[in-house]
Amino acid sequence: MKRYIQFPKVEGQASRQAHADLPAGTFEREISKEGFFGPAAHLYHRHPPTAWVNFEGPLRPHAFDCTKLGAGGASPWQAPELLHNAAARVRWWSVDVRMDELARNADGDELLFVHQGAGEFYCDYGHLSFEPGDYLMIPRGTMWRVECAQPLRGLLIEATNNSYRLPDKGLVGPHAIFDAAMLDTPRIDDAFKDQQDEKEWRVAIKRRNAVSTVTYPFNPLDAVGWHGDLSVVRINVRDLRPLMSHRYHLPPSAHTTFLADRFVVCTFVPRPFETDPGAMKVPFFHNNDDYDEVIFYHAGNFFSRDNIHPGMITMHPGGFTHGPHPKALKNVFQPAKPATDEYAVMIDTRDALEISATAEGIEWPGYVDSWKSAK
Repeated sequence: MKRYIQFPKVEGQASRQAHADLPAGTFEREISKEGFFGPAAHLYHRHPPTAWVNFEGPLRPHAFDCTKLGAGGASPWQAPELLHNAAARVRWWSVDVRMDELARNADGDELLFVHQGAGEFYCDYGHLSFEPGDYLMIPRGTMWRVECAQPLRGLLIEATNNSYRLPDKGLVGPHAIFDAAMLDTPRIDDAFKDQQDEKEWRVAIKRRNAVSTVTYPFNPLDAVGWHGDLSVVRINVRDLRPLMSHRYHLPPSAHTTFLADRFVVCTFVPRPFETDPGAMKVPFFHNNDDYDEVIFYHAGNFFSRDNIHPGMITMHPGGFTHGPHPKALKNVFQPAKPATDEYAVMIDTRDALEISATAEGIEWPGYVDSWKSAK
């Protein structure tokens, strides 16, 4: 699409550059279309846009503490569902034991994010080891299982009836953030060959969120080789090299890792703060009106959030104005340290998400009050 030169309207006291050089004593709020890709306006307020004293109604934000969920069954299809819509399902998987059957998702590609734990992953394509911070993208229809050396805790993010892709990185080129050569694929190695046997194995196949079981008199993970350009791939968050700007606070879309048709998965990793004195150093207030925003907090100190610890999930529904908590506002232009140290996974969905009873059972109901200005 051609993009011709435009001349946006400027009214009253306003910065001509978004997220920088705000009028003295003001707080910037962005209203935008299509996440951060469409038309946008930046308003400059006398008060923080989240400095409410009361909040009523269903639009309120949510925070869920996954650390309160105990270990579940060995099968990923026993993992409790937390959030879902027609295009995505988010589950929390806690497994302490060896899977005694194979899993296969016939509903869509699966993205496993390893929050805690380590072990071995076996699938149609061979063998991979996994550790904290790993993304494992499992194509639809792949048979797989894990053997845990340490208990596994993580997210399962299903692209329902869809496939994961890499984002178009535009002006910075295809090697930015991570080079596709960094994606590891399974190997037909000795560990994979050693697990092949002639014992009875079952495959639990999920289709339309119901599970069917197929029994084989041998281990169907019996490939001796493969070729092609479709496979399980693995990348660790430590291998991501975030886009940075010393003069401008980049929006979350700059940190997109994977995307499907109706949602994106972004990853926040440590980076230096902006150094330009007029540039904002914390996320700007915004209305993400076209998307529900979900963030899973993996590790580190979450500089723009209060009372949020690793293993928690926040959800900001579309239409909810949000931004830094009051404690972070004093660091808008003067950060307390030279760099962030957080790792987090963000899921932005184009369609509204439903909250499960399991998620409601681990919700922190006071999250909406955490933006109230201290008196």
